[in-house]
Amino acid sequence: MSATIGRPDVVAVRAWLLDLQSRIVAALEAADGGAFLSDGWTRPPDGKLIGDGLTRLIEDGALIERGGCNFSHVKGQTLPPSATAARPELAGAAFEALGVSLVFHPRNPYVPTVHMNVRLFCAFPKDAAPVFWFGGGMDLTPYYGFEEDARHFHASCRDALAPFGDALYPRFKAWCDEYFFLKHRNEPRGIGGIFFDDVTELGFAQGFAMLRSVGDAFLGAYLPIVERRRALPYGERERDFQAYRRGRYVEFNLVWDRGTLFGLQSGGRTEAILMSMPPLAAWRYEWSPDGGTPEAVLYTDFLRPRDWITP
Repeated sequence: MSATIGRPDVVAVRAWLLDLQSRIVAALEAADGGAFLSDGWTRPPDGKLIGDGLTRLIEDGALIERGGCNFSHVKGQTLPPSATAARPELAGAAFEALGVSLVFHPRNPYVPTVHMNVRLFCAFPKDAAPVFWFGGGMDLTPYYGFEEDARHFHASCRDALAPFGDALYPRFKAWCDEYFFLKHRNEPRGIGGIFFDDVTELGFAQGFAMLRSVGDAFLGAYLPIVERRRALPYGERERDFQAYRRGRYVEFNLVWDRGTLFGLQSGGRTEAILMSMPPLAAWRYEWSPDGGTPEAVLYTDFLRPRDWITP
């Protein structure tokens, strides 16, 4: 539920988000050896949105086949349907939203795809006090599962939330397992992580501190996995399975992801919104891996909700 507020410190949130984006891009450029393009943009006050942002994208890199880390800060006069489906009382409200969102699709099938976003959302109903909420999280989508990687990623998520209460990690992990689920396939997108939305109960100062802790934990959660897996040899079989599983990623983002719907419904920049799409994906009719293969193990051992931390 949203909470009544005065206007939060949007300036401080914006400054931290831009710094976070800069740090993540610098670290991934160092890991990849290539440069991210930089595309700054502004929205003139003649459409659905006004605001600005910075798109950072890399394609055909040595490590990252396609990935981006985007900052946006927009304001609009009317919340789109995707933002009010669970909050009908906010229909028609003006809004302000700012955040950083990233997706990295590595080239090597043994390195998992990763997603992270952190955001602040404010709504300004015509006949009620303003409301705000924090949202975000990070999740991991491996193509070949490694228990060590899953434990590390989830432990990093738990540790980021620990200063704000022991109940947050189990709650946000369960939320992630439920959200990143392809209902039409009856399977998870990956091994999850943490996901949260509508977080107001901590207040602005503690809520912002929690958001910073999650965002700042990303590089430590992901880069050690990258370094363990990036040099593993692979061939056409592994690339073919990677493309098949990337098809599931596309399906989730286009069918179920609220962020994609919000961006498109609110008149956002299409190329930046669809930055999360992989460069190559594939589909097959009525296919499943042979039992006992590493591809089958992904389904039996990894694509299901699990306690990844407790031995």
